[in-house]
Amino acid sequence: MKALYFNEFGNSSVLKYGQVADPKPTNHDLLVQTAFIGLNFADIYRRRGDYQIKKHAPYINGYEAAGTVVKVGNAVENWTVGERVLFVDVPLANAELVAIPVEKAIKIPSDLTTKMAATIGLQGLTADFLAHDLVRSHPGDNAFIHGISGGVGQLLAQILMADGVNVFGSVSTKAKQQVALKHGASKVYLRVPGWHQKLESDFDAVFDGIGSTVPLSLKLAKRRGTVVFFGIAGGNPPKIDLLDVMGKSQTLATGDLWDYLTSAKERQRRSSRLFAYVQRGLVKPVEPTIFDLDQGKQAYDYLESGKSVGKVLLTPED
Repeated sequence: MKALYFNEFGNSSVLKYGQVADPKPTNHDLLVQTAFIGLNFADIYRRRGDYQIKKHAPYINGYEAAGTVVKVGNAVENWTVGERVLFVDVPLANAELVAIPVEKAIKIPSDLTTKMAATIGLQGLTADFLAHDLVRSHPGDNAFIHGISGGVGQLLAQILMADGVNVFGSVSTKAKQQVALKHGASKVYLRVPGWHQKLESDFDAVFDGIGSTVPLSLKLAKRRGTVVFFGIAGGNPPKIDLLDVMGKSQTLATGDLWDYLTSAKERQRRSSRLFAYVQRGLVKPVEPTIFDLDQGKQAYDYLESGKSVGKVLLTPED
């Protein structure tokens, strides 16, 4: 099979495209022919050597894709060749074929395209987890999202709005501002000097995937409000004085999706809830940016540039 791979860690120049050995599925696996492969910031960190990656010769990045089952293990039930599948936490995904444990396979509904499933996959399940597990918002609440036009941000915003929450956010460019406003955000702030000065203690919940902005997020949150910390796109947060947090009766919530996505049943339940937002027209992600798998270097560079809005997908040759 063809795959995007590398032999040593480094910048995007280490990426190569070519023939590698086919995966060897076990009796408990599905062999999936990928159609759309999700590219995420974690893949950049793995390529650099800054994040855990499955040992493999050569290294093959990626953990998320959607495609079609081409082989079913002898011990697998309730799956057949030709069914469409989404997975979000299986290694070696930057390839034409991936062997996935059946418990990590998510069935794609008949009225959802494979491309849409890949577009909302990992980011959508993350957004659903943030909105429904780490904070319990109520209709009429005000929520703020740093990086509201990003892959998680735009889906989280739409889920919260569908749940009756008033959503605000921040972005780095006017183009990204327009994307968020188009999706129905109440107000979106450009990150220019002083943009947040009149917003202190305004929000019931603040979602922070930047990391370095956690002290600001605590200022934006109301007394008894919640700050949800879920990423370090802008660097690690500084040390927080928990006495200050306690002094405003605030909650600093954090968590890992994998502590909730713990079984095939849980994957299907949560993905069905996510898919329902799309099926009802309540979540409409922007069109993904798609690169051929052999253009992997360009795709990584594009994501790393910070210019992307929404999902970046890789697609193997037909």
